[in-house]
Amino acid sequence: MKNAPRFLSLALSSAAGMMLMAPAVAMATQTAAAPLPLDQLWLFAKVFGQIKQEYVEPVDDSKLMTAAIKGMVSSLDPHSSYRDKADFQQWQEQITGRFAGIGLNIAPQDDGLIEVVSPLDDSPAAHAGIRPGDLITRVGDKPVQGMTEDQAITLMRGAAGTKVTLTLFRKTDNRTFPVTVTRAIINVQSVTTAIPVPGYAYVRIISFQERTTPDLAAKLEEIARAQPALKGLILDLRNNGGGLVQSAVGVAGAFLPRDSVVVSTNGQVDYAKSIYRDSYADYRLPTLRNDPLKNESALFKTVPMIVLTNAYTASASEIVAGALQDHHRALILGKTTFGKGSVQTSRPLTEDASLSLTTAYYYTPGGRSIQNIGILPDLPVDQFADGDPDDTRATREADYPNRLSNIQDPNEKKELEAREEARLVQLHLIEQEDDKKTSEQRQKDRDRAQIQFGSHDDFMLQQALNKLEGKPVQESKATLEPRLTQNDVPRAPSEPAGN
Repeated sequence: MKNAPRFLSLALSSAAGMMLMAPAVAMATQTAAAPLPLDQLWLFAKVFGQIKQEYVEPVDDSKLMTAAIKGMVSSLDPHSSYRDKADFQQWQEQITGRFAGIGLNIAPQDDGLIEVVSPLDDSPAAHAGIRPGDLITRVGDKPVQGMTEDQAITLMRGAAGTKVTLTLFRKTDNRTFPVTVTRAIINVQSVTTAIPVPGYAYVRIISFQERTTPDLAAKLEEIARAQPALKGLILDLRNNGGGLVQSAVGVAGAFLPRDSVVVSTNGQVDYAKSIYRDSYADYRLPTLRNDPLKNESALFKTVPMIVLTNAYTASASEIVAGALQDHHRALILGKTTFGKGSVQTSRPLTEDASLSLTTAYYYTPGGRSIQNIGILPDLPVDQFADGDPDDTRATREADYPNRLSNIQDPNEKKELEAREEARLVQLHLIEQEDDKKTSEQRQKDRDRAQIQFGSHDDFMLQQALNKLEGKPVQESKATLEPRLTQNDVPRAPSEPAGN
């Protein structure tokens, strides 16, 4: 961890997070490759040749090879991918947080559709009323069935001022409808803050980008000056699909004692076996000239703290939540997170192509793998005062057919089956309630405003403030997992277990 920094991605999807290149030295550390399967390569060449000779229309060699490579890589798990030149450019734009498009985080579904993870705050997609959980069935006149995630992103991107029409299926309303969105330059401000009531601070992190740690440091300095007698802090990671592991380590480190273990990784090759601590060497990025947390106020190491999570809190944001939970530094309030417990390493293959490959599982400081499980809240709380049907309908890592297994949990299959049974029961109850509603009530549900995170109408935020102020908290009416208590959370050892 003290040599030149490596750059890994912890993101829900290519659209939800960013990646940086792993240096070429990492490739040299790999073990010798096994002999190539010549019989399978011969079969591949035979199929390739037959397509070239007999397909109804001429097919470009490069197009065939790219499709074959993308199919091979994407079959491994939901998060490995091969990126050509256009995909690579999109990836670079995600790193900086500036691009032309509509501002959607998305993830693929096993039925070939694309699910909206979240619209970015104040984006064209958010203003158009697109919601988390909406399924994209068409982009313009093209059905997304059979498209790769990156192909769908390419169609949604475009010059600022131009329009694109998405056809959406909204699970909560059981209806399909078109939405036309005007593209714009998206400047993703990854860190926003507010003082919801005097003495309490609210910090929202949308994604983990290159600038996230220094931007957080600057915002915390402003809070310390404005609220020197700060009594509590709320960190909002809802709808945060992930990003750079170094930025996640920096964010967690802002609230932990110096040199605390934040996360560890374990994979086949040597560079995938690492321990990341709250130290500048472990959260440094090339864009940082000095340690942004060097002069951080000691206030943020001890102030009472709550982290808000939901089903779309994924990957790098789960690392932050898990680290703060294992160190007993913060209470997790909200919903069980997405459950992506793997790390992707991205490296160049040619000038126009790169490979993002799942290279490791990651573990919380207490040695927990959250793959398919997620981070369970200490206090389960709904998004709305009258319940949270959207959580029951949400797609998580465990719902992907080609997901990685949780190698740490021998009872994973039974546990996931029990959770799915509970989810189906809840869906049935929701449907029964919906059947009793009048057409006016259904229309009212459709017109219900989206949650404005950080606003006075943000029910989950209000419950977090109640907890910090010692007031009663309205806990969730239904949850798919057993309640987690702080006694159930392992205390972080000096060195992570399971690696």
